Amino acid sequence: MISHQPERVLIYSRPNMGAVPLKPGRDLDWNEEVAKAKPCEAIPVDSEHPLYILYTSGTTGTPKGVVRPTGGYAVMLNWTMSAVYGLKSKEVWWAASDLGWVVGHSYICYGPLLHGNTTILYEGKPVGTPDAGAFFRVLSEYGVVALFTAPTAIRAIRQQDPEAVLGKRYNLTRFRTLFVAGERCDVDTLEWCKKIFKVPVLDHWWQTETGSPITASCIGLGNSLTPPPGQTGKLVPGYNVVILDDNKQPVKVKTLGNIVVKLPLPPGVFLGLWKNEELYKELYFQKFPGYYDTMDAGYMDEEGYLYVMSRVDDVINVAGHRISAGAIEEAVLSHMAVADCAVVGQEDRLKGHVPLALCVLRNGIDTEEEQLLEEIVARVREDIGPVAAFRKVVFVKQIPKTRSGKIPRSALASLVNGKPYKITPTIEDPAAFKHVEEVLKELK
Repeated sequence: MISHQPERVLIYSRPNMGAVPLKPGRDLDWNEEVAKAKPCEAIPVDSEHPLYILYTSGTTGTPKGVVRPTGGYAVMLNWTMSAVYGLKSKEVWWAASDLGWVVGHSYICYGPLLHGNTTILYEGKPVGTPDAGAFFRVLSEYGVVALFTAPTAIRAIRQQDPEAVLGKRYNLTRFRTLFVAGERCDVDTLEWCKKIFKVPVLDHWWQTETGSPITASCIGLGNSLTPPPGQTGKLVPGYNVVILDDNKQPVKVKTLGNIVVKLPLPPGVFLGLWKNEELYKELYFQKFPGYYDTMDAGYMDEEGYLYVMSRVDDVINVAGHRISAGAIEEAVLSHMAVADCAVVGQEDRLKGHVPLALCVLRNGIDTEEEQLLEEIVARVREDIGPVAAFRKVVFVKQIPKTRSGKIPRSALASLVNGKPYKITPTIEDPAAFKHVEEVLKELK
């Protein structure tokens, strides 16, 4: 339980909802406070002055408080709006995220406003508010030029409305680019987006710690709108990304390894972790001296495109073979019946670990689970090979995710292996863990 008790709570009473009783001395009414507020003069600060503290999603453990500098961050965000995302001033931009996450800070608030763009703040969901046509409505109604969202949101829309029938009611003539990030985007989801939205769909990669893209298709600099499927772009200027093995040696092209960034880091990246300087040094710079450790695993091709496969902790060691959980997930998601998937390593006496897939089926699928299991196993064997030793699929109604759409794989792996697990405050629906736990118990 959270022990911290806030001294003040600012409450906004929505016009269409009942009044909330306020506790004297603690609660403040938004409208009253705004009415008596006075203008505040801008105060100059040093470039390295902390702008905010933002906690990571906690997919690999306890969330960490990232401290952001002011000057370099502003410069980098303004530049990326045109160089990475290809926007001109006054065009409409929509980052379908939450202000509590780095995408919200960087690309709902600061980036577009610094660049002179209209930015959309959306409180709804991709489905259920009211339906799977919600994103299409917003794109059409506000004349959005570019959308930034997570693959999880796209999969949710596809699960509810596979042919995007609801979306076809809306005119998207102003819409020209869809950007995805936040998690690995499988090729099947990427191709569905291209078919439905009829615009270039560009994956890119960055982290809460960096505050802006590390790799991307910088379309404002004239880069390709049709990069190879599965990649997350090329290096954004300012980043020198290297793939190293566990012995700190560079790996060959298309060989899975640790993704690290050679120091120094570009403007805008984090200054440290809030009140934890030792962890900052130990976590990010100790394992690979002279490099920032992204803690992601992936590889680079001959053309310089980066393929981010999973977190380093998500690489499953199957009888000595390092298999990316992300690669298996992509193979599973290529099956037309699967809407969402999470793969974790399950302990095995013979092989050390074997992959186990938790799968959510699309609406309207009535095929027997036994047949689906055989087909999914065959698909993984075909795409990854028999070395993956993939034979375990569990069908669930929901997969635990953080509010930013990431799979909390560390906690999920502990659950699958019958170990104690911790549900961090960043989880969207904690009940999803209990659901998975109950399904696994029924199968024993």
